[in-house]
Amino acid sequence: MISSTSNSQVKFVSALAKKAKLRKTEDLFVVEGIKMFSELPRANVKKVYVSESFLKETKHKNLLDGISWECVTDDVFKSMSDTQTPQGVLAVVKQFHYTMEDILNAEGPALIMVLEAIQDPGNLGTIIRAGEGAGITGVIMSEGTADIYNPKTIRSTMGSIYRVPFVYAENMDRAFEQLKEKKIRLFAAHLKGRGSYEQEDYSGNTGFLIGNEANGLSDKAAAWADTLVKIPMAGQVESLNAAVASSVLMFEAARQRRMN
Repeated sequence: MISSTSNSQVKFVSALAKKAKLRKTEDLFVVEGIKMFSELPRANVKKVYVSESFLKETKHKNLLDGISWECVTDDVFKSMSDTQTPQGVLAVVKQFHYTMEDILNAEGPALIMVLEAIQDPGNLGTIIRAGEGAGITGVIMSEGTADIYNPKTIRSTMGSIYRVPFVYAENMDRAFEQLKEKKIRLFAAHLKGRGSYEQEDYSGNTGFLIGNEANGLSDKAAAWADTLVKIPMAGQVESLNAAVASSVLMFEAARQRRMN
């Protein structure tokens, strides 16, 4: 049992949760919590840590069947955890790797989210979670987008990080060209949109462009869109949170596809 916060493993896990550069260098990230751990693809598990309290419940021990793990004291686990109320289990996990081809060649009509410089980790995670629910086939992100392996992003996905393909595009212009080559029609959520999002057809190959929370889409990115759409607002609200706007569009596409 590990009982000291000075232990090298404890220090490594803590640093991994806090530093994006280390996560990238080591090709690892940290997953916390019972739900996230239970859904985790076992092939990606590198190391598992549990608290003393966690092991006191039989159902928790059953969750660990067939997996090697390391026990740490409750105080040490709390120091490793990125949450206020740790659930007693965390894993160091190998990162997932996808290519543009994986996303562009998915089965069925494409439904792709294209995210430009989304800054808030919670927004990014929520888009991925809602996206799985709406049936998206992938996420393409600009390099200025938040780190998808940030612990807050991971928690916000509620497990969808394991199932939704994603890539960071080094060159967004080339990414847009590839989307066009695949005849994917691009719709940008934009304040300059003339028509309501409800008036468009998303039953075919579709991509939604969502911009930065503060500044929206850049003019350069918006220029790649086939159509600018707006989400009508009541009251004095001018725009929606990036995750909410994404959800509105994704679930409208899902609704249309169910109807068809």
